[in-house]
Amino acid sequence: MGRNRHMKKRLWRLRSNPLRRHDDIVEAWIVLVVWAIVAVGGALAGLVTFHAAAEVFAAQRTERHSVRAVLLTDTPPASSTPGGARDLIKAKVRWTTPDGILRTGSTLVDTGQKAGSKVVVWVDSAGDFTIEPPSSKEATLESAVLGLTAALAFAGVAFGTGAVARYRLDRRRIDSWGTEWNLVGPSWGRKTS
Repeated sequence: MGRNRHMKKRLWRLRSNPLRRHDDIVEAWIVLVVWAIVAVGGALAGLVTFHAAAEVFAAQRTERHSVRAVLLTDTPPASSTPGGARDLIKAKVRWTTPDGILRTGSTLVDTGQKAGSKVVVWVDSAGDFTIEPPSSKEATLESAVLGLTAALAFAGVAFGTGAVARYRLDRRRIDSWGTEWNLVGPSWGRKTS
């Protein structure tokens, strides 16, 4: 019995009531539509973003590959950094492309290495330096975060739009009450202000 009463209380704007105004019905529909858009649209925005990001990360993993390069210059010794962060410095390296062409360029390498050391660098299909693509676990996590962010952003826009619509309804109701009071107020006698 308590559950039925609770549902009636929640849906009071949709029930027949002599005090119900047209604006109450409009507001009830706005709330219903906003929640439906948030549920369906937010889920859709999140899923589309998740799958799009996952495809981009998968394409990066197939396009980028690691190559062994030779360090051409010495790098300064590593400084002690709190937290065990890696010290990287830009240095010249030489590597051979898959089609046998010898190339040189500058990229970030670990500090404290001597010239002639072997380093691993990441290149794209054109042979230009790039960063290491995310692993499949990292890509899944980042795709999920991006999808959740897209869903929340979509929900925020929907709620904001609904809030603006409800604010305008409230302003219209207040103006209507003011107009009605101007008609009824003088017949109540003397005003106090």
